[in-house]
Amino acid sequence: MDSQMAATTDDAQMVLKVPFVIGVAGGTASGKTTVCDMIISQLQNQRVVLISQEAFYHPLTAEQLEKVHEHNFDHPDAFNTELLLSCMEELKHGRGINIPNYDFKLHRSVEPARVVIYSSSLAKYFKLMLHVNPSDVIILDGILILHDPRLRDFMNMKIFVDSDSDVRLARRIRRDTVERNRNILNVLDQYSKHVKPGFEDFIHPTKKYADVIIPRGADNDVAIDLIVQHIRTKLGQHDLCKIYSNVFVIQSTFQIRGMHTLVRNAKTTKHDFVFYADRLIRLVVEHGLGHLPFTEKQIITPTGSVYSGVVFCKRLCGVSIIRSGESMENALRACCKGIKIGKILIHGEGKSGRQLIYEKLPSDIASRHVLLLDPVLASGNSAVKAISVLLSKGVPESNIVFLNLISAPEGLHTVCNKYPRLKIVTSEIDTTLNKDLHVIPGMGEFGDRYFGTGSRVITPS
Repeated sequence: MDSQMAATTDDAQMVLKVPFVIGVAGGTASGKTTVCDMIISQLQNQRVVLISQEAFYHPLTAEQLEKVHEHNFDHPDAFNTELLLSCMEELKHGRGINIPNYDFKLHRSVEPARVVIYSSSLAKYFKLMLHVNPSDVIILDGILILHDPRLRDFMNMKIFVDSDSDVRLARRIRRDTVERNRNILNVLDQYSKHVKPGFEDFIHPTKKYADVIIPRGADNDVAIDLIVQHIRTKLGQHDLCKIYSNVFVIQSTFQIRGMHTLVRNAKTTKHDFVFYADRLIRLVVEHGLGHLPFTEKQIITPTGSVYSGVVFCKRLCGVSIIRSGESMENALRACCKGIKIGKILIHGEGKSGRQLIYEKLPSDIASRHVLLLDPVLASGNSAVKAISVLLSKGVPESNIVFLNLISAPEGLHTVCNKYPRLKIVTSEIDTTLNKDLHVIPGMGEFGDRYFGTGSRVITPS
């Protein structure tokens, strides 16, 4: 039994290590690499590998080199697709790879395996030689990266960068004459003989396989932002906990999943909703208390024995974000007898603006550890405003523990990027936000359901 359980755990870990693969195709000089760079720059704290299809060109023979301007680099046969497939298979199974380094002046591979590894958390990139390690996200960039169905099968997302043909030609002329020291007449001749027909025959037809088409390439900020948001969601809560070391999800059990099933169900009565929400809140509060500082203490038991235990921080208070946060106060009082609880009321202004309406906080809050209470972390805008109020009162960021039942990835990104030293404790991370900034799958308007106000018909949000 133990060996079976161990095997199951190993299998689960292997699933988590499977990379998220993005294919980015488009015509020559369409802005594919720029789009890739923009995606990478927005993937906060993710480890990303960018692999170019151009690294897998077949080396030219001596005869081909003599007539290099006649060689068609825009034909599928110009690429060593079998080698690229084998590299992707290795990365998929968590094994490192070596890739070739193609030299466009020599038209052959030189010192092997040159690839760029990006680390957004350090806001820089590292060039590594010889070996490429598996990463969270792999971006495949190339004119024909969507051509082979076997390559497409590796991809979780397929993107086609669609730019005007005149713009692409102008960019190619500038690139080939400046960066690759080529004659402009040869560039134009190659374009008319191979590049333009290759686009029409092989590249443009792959557009139909794309999940996302980006018109205007790197100039389309909206499309790129939506793509990044989708990638973050797909990476899932395990990766979010790996990205943000200050995010803690309480260990899920069938008991917890069962309570979530009840509180999320639109048909659950108010009485049952409150009962099971209170149980979940109590678990989150107790888990949050475990993140407070403590000191060791030895005591004498009734048997006269010595017990080495701990004493938790006594300088503690709660702060609820009115009004949903007030639903968590009873659980906090049940766990911490006589605890002081402050309140903050924030009013929304549009989809992103937040205004402080009211605050009532302990006068000595700056010297206390604060448990911030709000059952739902959605966009994170209200949380950011509440945290800024606490900081303005002198509370150290590291002294704040934010407790909630469910969190949206967008809210976690917002809060953690702005306040990396506070802790967030939640019971589940949901999928995303909808256009109205409601958490999906969510549990509806928590305050209305808990306090029995608002419409009787609950629409899942």
